[in-house]
Amino acid sequence: MNERLTVVIGYPQSELLDIASVTTPLHMANQLGAAPPYRTRLATSGGRPLPCDSGLTLESQVALERVTGPLDTLVVSGGIGHEAAAGNPVLLAHIRRLAAVSRRVASVCTGATLLAAAGLLDGRRATTHWRYAGTLAAHHPNVTVDPGPLYIREGHVSTAAGVTSALDLTLAFVEEDHGPRLARIVARALVTYLQRPGDQAQISMFVGAPPPEHPLIRQVVDHVVGNLDGDLSPATLAAKLNVSERHLTRLSLEYLGRTPGRFIRHARTQAAERLLVSSSLSVADIATRCGFGSTESLRQSFVTEFGLSPARYRQARAKGSG
Repeated sequence: MNERLTVVIGYPQSELLDIASVTTPLHMANQLGAAPPYRTRLATSGGRPLPCDSGLTLESQVALERVTGPLDTLVVSGGIGHEAAAGNPVLLAHIRRLAAVSRRVASVCTGATLLAAAGLLDGRRATTHWRYAGTLAAHHPNVTVDPGPLYIREGHVSTAAGVTSALDLTLAFVEEDHGPRLARIVARALVTYLQRPGDQAQISMFVGAPPPEHPLIRQVVDHVVGNLDGDLSPATLAAKLNVSERHLTRLSLEYLGRTPGRFIRHARTQAAERLLVSSSLSVADIATRCGFGSTESLRQSFVTEFGLSPARYRQARAKGSG
């Protein structure tokens, strides 16, 4: 595939941010060198203009009826018009049709209502905006609704809690497709401090703590989390920052509570944990993307930090969420 075709389905009274939080990160990824690039299209019934619930109107780029596969990613937006849209059998038929020829299927916010109505969430764990979670669960008892996470990925189907959580999910897609470095660069370009892991509503090591007070250590942290698969040896970091290894170690201990080497290993292990629970990547692929020299190196670090091997940790999390 020469490009990754993403189709976002909108309907009257869709939420503009639900759409933009998907399309903007993908556009930014293209500008920053995504290869193959993303091609994003907003699809509506009949190709009609899309009145958003904010009062603004978007121009459709393609009639939903004319969209054919294969697609890389199909995304159903949310919005206050979700109930009426979920009651439209023609729209649901098109969602089912396109889902069958898509590598990934996702919803944002109340877009989960449409995926559920189309039968695509039966037997799955899914999330939506907390305000609508009870209604979704009541109307679709075959869906395990969890209002806690920012997003949930089960196989090729993902659901995001709403609005800016779509940004987190889209960054997770970029990371899966192109690696952590591009995802971090996109996040910085969007002025969001990396992406939040889907299984944590608010806190992670990447967003929960305030940035280090020392400017040099802030540079270290930014460089490490943006280049997990690169050469992050203390000697390389020190040379990049034009300081001695001894000075770097002293500052790292003072502001991060760890030596540079231990901080790097911790960051890589935390990133691997996020990918284990939010993606279907193999352990070997995760080890490579997070900068571990081998799966055994990842396993040893993971056992030290979490008390389980990566494979057993993934199994345990899957059972706990099922």
